[in-house]
Amino acid sequence: MIVKERVDRILSCLESGKGTMEGQSAEQLLICDPYAIFYLTGKLITPGERFLGLLLQKGRTPILYVNELFRFDKDLGVVKKYYSDTDDVTKLVSPDLDPALPLAVDKTMAARFLLPLMEAGAASFFLNGSLAVDLTRSVKDEQEKAALRKASLVNDAAMDEFKKLIREGVTELEVADQMLAIYKKLGASGYSFDPIVAFGDNAADPHHSPDNTVLKEGDAVLFDVGCVVDNYCSDMTRTFYYKKYPSKEVERVYDLVRRANEEAEAMIKPGVPICSVDRKARDIISEGGYGPDFTHRLGHFIGLQDHEFGDVSTTNFRLEEEGIAHSVEPGIYHPGIAGVRIEDLIIVTKDGCEVLNHYPKDIEVIG
Repeated sequence: MIVKERVDRILSCLESGKGTMEGQSAEQLLICDPYAIFYLTGKLITPGERFLGLLLQKGRTPILYVNELFRFDKDLGVVKKYYSDTDDVTKLVSPDLDPALPLAVDKTMAARFLLPLMEAGAASFFLNGSLAVDLTRSVKDEQEKAALRKASLVNDAAMDEFKKLIREGVTELEVADQMLAIYKKLGASGYSFDPIVAFGDNAADPHHSPDNTVLKEGDAVLFDVGCVVDNYCSDMTRTFYYKKYPSKEVERVYDLVRRANEEAEAMIKPGVPICSVDRKARDIISEGGYGPDFTHRLGHFIGLQDHEFGDVSTTNFRLEEEGIAHSVEPGIYHPGIAGVRIEDLIIVTKDGCEVLNHYPKDIEVIG
């Protein structure tokens, strides 16, 4: 069923001018992103190359355009307009648009559908209205917060199970191949992203894909993992050590990453510039002598998708706001010395932040 409060927030953002990249206001928006449509209607349709659109207009019932192949009976509180593969999408949509007003479209809309609308003069001009949707989705309501908490609790429990897969002679791929069954046993519907399992020097590759590397005594064991529960994503990273406590320098690297993670989380509250959160973590690692080895942003926003619009970086000057959910994941990646990442998810609260992950961050030797 259409979530009127979310629709109203999007249209208000659009009308204010904050919801378009051009800073101009609009009263009609055509959304083509399936996840944004799911966010508003509770119905997920994956149309492939076919057109899918939800038209929002001030003071009118939303209209959902969907191919006959995906016909459904459920009442979503929208006007449903079906079309076939041989129908002209421009002729389908144009009659519902006010040609005297601008039309905002989202960044997902394919050029093969947008350009014919522009050529037909279906609106006075066209705007990129993705910000109206993205900014609205970035501030989670209570239902979304509850789902994010539940997904992270499952992820915490899964981390305990994943450790049990670590044994002498196992490969990264053999571990990764067993993770989905564990998630499903714990109540998840699937992965939120393909898991990262990295042994030894592979932990110094931030986006390592599991391969046939065999575990050895003394190796780092890095798990970057996430699952989907009630349609919402989790994401967490922990770094362990196999059978042997790490060297003094690796221990120092680990402590730098942990400090960066915890001190960044401690400063998060409404009104704090997001860029300053990244800067806090980056300064700790730089002062420890490993600045060049922290090679990525501190975090990303999360919700229905693992990576949503918005990041925690030195170029994001947006202020933290109650309801924003994002990761905090500093790392140091120096091949030959250490690869360490520690990641939690947080939700910004009225006067601070709620850390969703409860799995310990102490150095842990497993196996």
